[in-house]
Amino acid sequence: MIPIDLSKKIAVITGGSGALGRVMVRTLAEAGADIAICYYRDTESAQRLQDEISAKGVRAITVQADVTDQDSINRMRDAVFDRLGAANIIVNNAVVQYSWTSVLEQSPEDYESQFQSCVLHNVYMAQAFVPAMVEAGWGRVIGINTECSMQNFASQSAYTSGKRGMDGVLRVLAKEVGEHGVTVNQVAPGWTISEKSASRESDEHYWSKVPMQRRGTAQEIANTVLFLASDLASYITGVYIPVCGGNVMPAI
Repeated sequence: MIPIDLSKKIAVITGGSGALGRVMVRTLAEAGADIAICYYRDTESAQRLQDEISAKGVRAITVQADVTDQDSINRMRDAVFDRLGAANIIVNNAVVQYSWTSVLEQSPEDYESQFQSCVLHNVYMAQAFVPAMVEAGWGRVIGINTECSMQNFASQSAYTSGKRGMDGVLRVLAKEVGEHGVTVNQVAPGWTISEKSASRESDEHYWSKVPMQRRGTAQEIANTVLFLASDLASYITGVYIPVCGGNVMPAI
């Protein structure tokens, strides 16, 4: 058996108290990582998750931050350093939600919010945390993208524009920091079953088009994040990995 051991690693997960974030937090903690749960508003959920993770025998803290604000992220970084140490794994998961509609009707503010929460979020996290990874000669940057970046369906323009911009930033970053032992990758979920959406598992209009004929689970997304955070993925960087049962397939 090949184990995945993240003991002595420190992971920061933005959107860590959300439906997908909670599963990623639990999964990386099960592998031994100390965890900083970054949340925006839901203090109560973040605290419950911290208590749960601490019971697993790893260190866990909660840190409030607005991922669209660089000063807020820098304060979060400083809090993580003071309480846990220098983070060497970051998972950029948080995103601002908005109403989906046509390009002709979408509010310009929606495009701005997606740029801030997808593009600038990843820029700010990189600028805050990657220098310490470079100095240490080891690090993992993992961005949570989406299958929508390849689909470009009607009503997805604001979300897709933000996520495609994020893709460009992270691919460039991968080329800039690879020589320092820092990998930069993206996980792109499909429409995923989580604690929040489990009751909608039977939406056949979606999964009937998926080659695997089902929706994926939050745990399957978290498993991919775990792999990319581990030394098993030490020579993988700059990739966009759809975890969507084949619903989108990047081609060469």
